[in-house]
Formats: sequence, structure tokens, C-alpha cells
Amino acid sequence: MAKKEKLDPETAALIQWCTEVEGFLVAGGATLAQAQEHIEEQVEWFTDMFYDGLSPEEAAKAALRD
Repeated sequence: MAKKEKLDPETAALIQWCTEVEGFLVAGGATLAQAQEHIEEQVEWFTDMFYDGLSPEEAAKAALRD
């Protein structure tokens, strides 16, 4: 049985942040599948926004404007 790999705190925080962004994208009119696909396709852009200190809501608003 494979041992479950533990994420470092920074990676875990980024994943949690993206999950929150996903919720705001869905609230803004995207389907869950569309929100997930957009985050996956634009992962570098979202990662930059995370490290720039944007809130999940701010990141979602920026994504919905584009």
C-alpha cells in the first residue's frame, strides 16, 4: 500500500486558496467543471496572484473579467 505523501504548508495553502477561488468562480456563473478547468489551464497565473497576496475573491473577479 502506498504511503500518503504529506504536502508542505505552502502547497497546502495554495490548494486551499484555489479551492476558495473555485467557489467564487461558481458563484460568478461558471459551472464547477468550468472553474476547475480554468484554474488548471491558468495555474501559473493563479499561483502568481496567490503569491501577490490577492484574496480568492479578488482572483476570481480578475478571472471573470478576462
